Amino acid sequence: MDVQIASATSRFSDRVLRFLERVEHRVAKTPAEREAAYRLRYEAYIREGRIEPRADRRLHEERYDDAPNCRIMTTFIEGELAGTTRVHVASDESAVLPSLAAFSDLIAPHLHLGRVMTDFTRTAARLEFSKHFPELPYVILRPAFLASAYFDADFAIAMARAERVAFFRRVFCFAPWCEPRDYPDFMAKVACMGADFRAVHERIEARYPFFRSTAAEREALFGSLGDAAVDLSQAMSGRRRFETQASAAP
Repeated sequence: MDVQIASATSRFSDRVLRFLERVEHRVAKTPAEREAAYRLRYEAYIREGRIEPRADRRLHEERYDDAPNCRIMTTFIEGELAGTTRVHVASDESAVLPSLAAFSDLIAPHLHLGRVMTDFTRTAARLEFSKHFPELPYVILRPAFLASAYFDADFAIAMARAERVAFFRRVFCFAPWCEPRDYPDFMAKVACMGADFRAVHERIEARYPFFRSTAAEREALFGSLGDAAVDLSQAMSGRRRFETQASAAP
């Protein structure tokens, strides 16, 4: 059975690697690009009954989306917007992290110690693409994995609904850090999940090679985070260690 599972995983990874040839990840920078992400989020969350209807039909959270340590990632398939996810990077208690709203007791102690954390939130896919491409959830979350690698995160975390816990456990080696809790303005309980990224990232890349990336790709996506008006000095130091190790690898 283990051989069969390994073979199936390998075939899936090969398919995703081929699929990535049609994919482009971008940081949403312009007002129009960010607006497209907010509307895509809204469509996905309202379709799943996770938020109340809004007259403007957009899901924009000023405190989190406009924070300097945030990047709103968008994923395009052959030039068409297919999905989005949001990544925050932080290394101190003053950081803006969405997960702190419900899980400060679990997260703040790590930030107090100066540990670098990446927070994956507001992931959404366009319905017509998700119907045709089962690879899409992995591809949309790939930039969040790349951010964790770029900053050599101590921990990567995410808030997961009950039906997504198994996905995060299997793909990112995340473990639940608590029982599901209420989250502000969200119509479902979520669990805080996380992993020691340094301990698991090589294992994840070995199982899912499509999460691998070059230093150039990571720099293109996240280099500007180093200029953000927050204290990310530890994160940047960690990122340099990661790239030094990567450049020395055969």
